Amino acid sequence: MKTPKLKAVKTAVHIVEKSLINPYNPIVVNLIGAGGTGSQFLTALARINHSLIALNHPGLAVRVFDDDKVEEANLGRQLFSTAELGLHKAVALVNRINLFFGTNWKAVPEKYDLKTLQDEPELAMAEITISCVDTVKARFEIADMLTKIYTSRRHSYHHPLYWMDFGNSKDIGQCILSTIAEITQPASRKFEVVSRLPLVTEEFKELLKQSEKGDHTPSCSLAEALTQQDLFINSALANLGASLLWQMFREGMLTNRGFFLNLKDFRTQPIKVTPIEDKKVKVLKPKRLKTETPKAA
Repeated sequence: MKTPKLKAVKTAVHIVEKSLINPYNPIVVNLIGAGGTGSQFLTALARINHSLIALNHPGLAVRVFDDDKVEEANLGRQLFSTAELGLHKAVALVNRINLFFGTNWKAVPEKYDLKTLQDEPELAMAEITISCVDTVKARFEIADMLTKIYTSRRHSYHHPLYWMDFGNSKDIGQCILSTIAEITQPASRKFEVVSRLPLVTEEFKELLKQSEKGDHTPSCSLAEALTQQDLFINSALANLGASLLWQMFREGMLTNRGFFLNLKDFRTQPIKVTPIEDKKVKVLKPKRLKTETPKAA
């Protein structure tokens, strides 16, 4: 009797859209939110841009969307100084980055919403969208807008391809990378290629709705803000998320599409690239998510 051959299990991977790896022009990035995580992540984007250019890549062209102004409660936890009090967060951050790195990035001191994009449709055109927002409603709106933009303008240059979303509560958080639609994948005998990474609003819809029950009242002081979010949760998330983005550009292939972070226990759990039909991705939720669902960025 012949022993049946065991079928080899292939590693699931996502091959990054080739136009990001070898582009003719800088990759356009829309960063939505310039608060705790957004202010930290913008600096990481500037470092990525500088390094890409050194490697003969055209680099990044970044826009920062945020209609908030710098308040005293933001100092310390977010990357702002007393000299920037009263300025729009997006303007303060982008001016500083442009002066330090010699870039020509743009600040949009408005909300990333339907009205803003209708007034200036070109603002919607970015290959990568990064959201660091503090409400679930904003996430669902972003998902809806990106899907509609892709559907109507997918043949335009700089149309949406990837969405990276950050969220956190006091000392836990997550970063999840999604594709707006399917990304054409090359044939592979070695790997199981995955063309679509599900939207965070689809995969974790119920968790997001539960997390909206929290209190999102702005803090009046740094001391009050620190009771809601740990001092280093945002910078920890931003650095890990930047490593994922850097891996996209440097390796062009992903086995992980995000992570859960528990800063209190110093524990990080990767979210693996998984075929859409495989529901095993649910086991990747950290234990504490049931009681402390990531909410804001």
